[in-house]
Amino acid sequence: MQYTADHEFVKLDGKTATVGITNHAQEALGDLVFVELPAVGRKVSKGESIATVESVKAASEVYAPLSGTIAEVNQAIVDAPNLVNEDPENRGWFFKITLSNESETKELLDSAAYQRLLG
Repeated sequence: MQYTADHEFVKLDGKTATVGITNHAQEALGDLVFVELPAVGRKVSKGESIATVESVKAASEVYAPLSGTIAEVNQAIVDAPNLVNEDPENRGWFFKITLSNESETKELLDSAAYQRLLG
């Protein structure tokens, strides 16, 4: 598993990346009440705002950690946003991207670097 400075996790499987928010991010947001995901087939660029989460505390954007095409979304978290709070890095994933530029993965953080970022 790899991470971004914007608190997304990325699980790479060949040319597909599964993306969601980290446990740290869901804890900071509090109880999620709404999730809006990108459309399947949408082409996205690294750094682009592509999803929205709302909690009892605030709304926040989720950014594309890598460029590519949205291959799949997790409808379960739209129907039950609390899944993100309960299991953010497994059942609470947001979307899968088919990568268009695999070299961007070199810019992701490993676990140790992400932990240093958190302080």
